[in-house]
Amino acid sequence: MRVTISRKAHFNAAHRLYRKDWSFEQNNAVFGKCNNPNFHGHNYELIVSVTGEIDSETGYVMDVKFLSDIIKEEVENQMDHKNLNLDVPEFQDLNPTAENIVVVIWNKIRKRIPAVHDLEIVLYETPRNFVTFKG
Repeated sequence: MRVTISRKAHFNAAHRLYRKDWSFEQNNAVFGKCNNPNFHGHNYELIVSVTGEIDSETGYVMDVKFLSDIIKEEVENQMDHKNLNLDVPEFQDLNPTAENIVVVIWNKIRKRIPAVHDLEIVLYETPRNFVTFKG
């Protein structure tokens, strides 16, 4: 029997959406106010879901405390109160759109989750705008 467990988390971060190889005018036409050279911030909400078989000994799919620790180490410690463009190595040459952020987070967490489990990440950039990645 496959069951999904989920853990919510959040982090606050600034970013700027732009391409270094485009002019300011082209960046502004595509990214609008998100191209602000002085950056802008979001209060990101994150839902990490792991799906797998229930362990007959523990009754867990995965210990939620273990999942919480992974999220803290891989996401919160590395992205909370940071400028994604300047402080997070993965975004040195990758535009920190919500779509790219969710894939980066998925890759970081995927390395720490047993391969027998499925992983899904939902990232809310605003209460109404969110992205989902399942790998």
